[in-house]
Amino acid sequence: MGQRSATARPTALAPRQVVPLGGRGPEDVVADPLGGVLTGLEDGRIVRVDGLGDPDRTGVKVVAETGGRPLGLELLPDNALLVCDAERGLLRIGLGDGVVHVLADRVAGVPLRFCSNVVALSDGTVYFTVSSRSYPLKQWIGDLVEHTGSGCLLRLAPGETQPEVLLEGLQFANGLASSADESFLVVAETGAWRLVRYWLTGPRAGHAETFVDDLPGQPDNLWRAPEGPIWVALAGPRVGALEFLHGRGPAVRRTAARIAVRAPFRPPGTTGVLAVDDAGGVVHHLESRRARFRMVTSVCEADGRLILGSIWERGLAVCDLPGASD
Repeated sequence: MGQRSATARPTALAPRQVVPLGGRGPEDVVADPLGGVLTGLEDGRIVRVDGLGDPDRTGVKVVAETGGRPLGLELLPDNALLVCDAERGLLRIGLGDGVVHVLADRVAGVPLRFCSNVVALSDGTVYFTVSSRSYPLKQWIGDLVEHTGSGCLLRLAPGETQPEVLLEGLQFANGLASSADESFLVVAETGAWRLVRYWLTGPRAGHAETFVDDLPGQPDNLWRAPEGPIWVALAGPRVGALEFLHGRGPAVRRTAARIAVRAPFRPPGTTGVLAVDDAGGVVHHLESRRARFRMVTSVCEADGRLILGSIWERGLAVCDLPGASD
């Protein structure tokens, strides 16, 4: 199958409001059936935000604490939440009682660090990504600069405690979503500006291929809208100097990475989101080049709005859905 390129002309991405959360870094956002949004904060709290479509009824409630740094989330049908915790591994949390269970904290005897995003299929199989085996979360920029290709995709079968590695060599494996029929997964490769398809069924089961190439920014978390497209957060724009550096030798990249992890970082003003269908076609491309809400690392639909999360900011941004009218 031929790969697709993300070439849709962007429209404006303009938040109507930013909802403060009392903490920093709502890295991933997922919607629940009641119109609320769940997100994890830098201090380990998982919070639920209600009423995002109406500022007069917006509320924030702590539902659990992981004791680590929660990143990617996946809501389960039995009122539980899967959490990729960058410090503790793959977790399952009961939203009714807040009890945290560690599902997997090692792979092939090595501690699971920098788990990034997770998806559960209807048969109970859990798939999740590890962004880097070379750098921890706090030094994430080092992996992007060095271009280590140490990211991977893993599977945890129902009842198992040892994950299986399905794909290795990924450039900062990040967001994860399944196709509507669960025949394949879509994996975001942040460091390669592309989405990868991993086939679960059919004649190409177990094989990977480029799904959407040449993205206009760095893809982060993915979220599938019910009966809709896959939303892709673009945490930052493409950087020519970084692309040039990726073409240099390993020693040069390692030296540059050592400098990058020590240098002050501020996200650029360009940020955006995409929506793609299961054929790899771009349905929406929204972009802001002078963003006040920076480094969008996640996006979902909730309460009739488009909700943005950010590992950098201290709140959630609420935007209109494309085509929505007052």
